[in-house]
Amino acid sequence: MRAAVFHAAQDIRVEEVAEPNGAGPGEVLLRPFWCGVCGTDLHEYAMGPIVIPATPHALTGATAPQILGHEFSAEVVEVGAGVTNVRAGDRVSVMPLLSCGTCYYCRRALNHLCQRMACIGLSFAWGGIAELAVVPATHVSVLPDAVTDLQGALVEPGAVAAYGVDTAQVRPGDTVLITGAGPIGALAALYSSALGASVFISEVNPYRAELARALDVGEVLDPTSLDVPAYLKDRTDGVGVDAVVECSGNERALQAALASVRSAGRISQTGLHTKAASIDPMVLSEHDITLAGTWCYPVTDWPRIIDLIARGRYPVEKVVTAQVQMDDVVQGFETLLSPRGDQVKVLIQAGKGSR
Repeated sequence: MRAAVFHAAQDIRVEEVAEPNGAGPGEVLLRPFWCGVCGTDLHEYAMGPIVIPATPHALTGATAPQILGHEFSAEVVEVGAGVTNVRAGDRVSVMPLLSCGTCYYCRRALNHLCQRMACIGLSFAWGGIAELAVVPATHVSVLPDAVTDLQGALVEPGAVAAYGVDTAQVRPGDTVLITGAGPIGALAALYSSALGASVFISEVNPYRAELARALDVGEVLDPTSLDVPAYLKDRTDGVGVDAVVECSGNERALQAALASVRSAGRISQTGLHTKAASIDPMVLSEHDITLAGTWCYPVTDWPRIIDLIARGRYPVEKVVTAQVQMDDVVQGFETLLSPRGDQVKVLIQAGKGSR
């Protein structure tokens, strides 16, 4: 079968690989439809291996070369012995985090913090940018008719964004600032709006700002030409916004978040910083501000996110700016890494017949 395989930095090949031998006990054999390109994938392509293991992974034994793809929808081709939650022909979305189930965090239902965590498409034998994949049956959720295959591939980033917003404790009637309108920022804006919040989005990239405006969920601000904290204080009677979801992983954006949020407000650090960022901790103390990090999402969140999409409350498809075939996967990666930054979310069509 054909798959997109990571070999080394700047070396992803669409090549023939051995097909899986079918679904074992507790497993499902899938035919992937759509798979999103994540920021983690981009980091691996540009500078990896980082997350992809160079030596056998402690949980899965996986090592490079690695079939890529962890944000994907698929059709169930075959179910293994003991599988009752899905059947052949079902359309599903894959929750890619693999956990040991026995460590300190897994025993406290914090599986996304597992001390031996692995991820389908990054540290596992199979990935979603392939014609076939085998995953644990416990990691797939059936898509209802109201959810398309394309939307099903966006449940994973949709869950990341939702967790960031939920960690910031955004409530109906709140004012919320989203810093960064990349895929996660755009999804966080959509989710915040669905919760009934008044949304402001800060974004420097004109292409991403244009997408943010097209979402039609709130005001888009350019921090290069506007003092965002001062503007928001003015819009909130000098108080500041109730919550900030920092999605850019940028030091200046984090500093702006601290200056924009009200006393006793909440900041969720959802974007990943690739280097240290400086803040004034005294601001946290003086204003009783909560600054909380987030990592991935609760592994049980798939049914809830899928239901929100099915009911039209979370239109995740609005963040997609390009769809490419598997043969063009490198082009998709290069487009996202381009200094022009004219794309936000690229989906790879791994299989035929998707809708």
